[in-house]
Amino acid sequence: MNAKIDDYIARSEKWPEEMVSLRTILLEAGLSEEIKWGKPCYSHDGKNIAILQEMNEFLSLMFFKGALLSDEAGILEEQGPNSRSALRMRFTSVDEVTRMAETLPSYISEAIDIEEAGLKVEPPPALTFVAELQQRIDDDPAFRTAFAALTPGRQREYNLHFSSAKQAKTRQARLEKYAAKILAGKGFRDR
Repeated sequence: MNAKIDDYIARSEKWPEEMVSLRTILLEAGLSEEIKWGKPCYSHDGKNIAILQEMNEFLSLMFFKGALLSDEAGILEEQGPNSRSALRMRFTSVDEVTRMAETLPSYISEAIDIEEAGLKVEPPPALTFVAELQQRIDDDPAFRTAFAALTPGRQREYNLHFSSAKQAKTRQARLEKYAAKILAGKGFRDR
C-alpha cells in the first residue's frame, strides 16, 4: 500500500469509502499503486491498467485500454463521445463496489493480459476537417503552420467544436473567435 494513496483517500470528501473498497480489490488482483495525474493509478509491471477518478456524481474506475476488454458483463462505458481507448465503470456506493467484487478481478486480469500481450488500440482514422477550417488552412500559411504544430488531440478538439455548429456562418464565427489562440499555439481549453 502506498502512503500517498492513503493521504489522497483521507482528503477525499466525496468517495473515500468507495475508493477504499475498490483499492482492496485492485491490490488483491496484484496491481501496484501510485499517484499519477494527481489520482490513484494502478499498474502491473510498470504498465498503467486503471485509475480512480472522482467525479461529482460518481467514482470512476477507468481502464486505460478498456476498449480492448471483452466486457462480458456489459458494465463499461465511454467517458465521452470522442474517447477511443479508455472505458470506465461508475460507482456511487460501497454496496455497488461489493456487488462487483466478484466481477472486477476478471476485468483486471484481462487488462493485465492485454498489456502483457502488447496489444494497442487502433489509431483514430485520419481527421477530416470541417470545410471552413480546411479553407483557412489552405488560404493562410501562418494559420496552416500554427495548426499543424498543434497536437492531434488539440486539432481534433478544435475541429469538433467548429463542426458542431449547424450553420456555416456560425462555424466561420467560431473559427474567427479561436484563430488567435491557434496562431499562439494554444489548445481549445488553454488560457
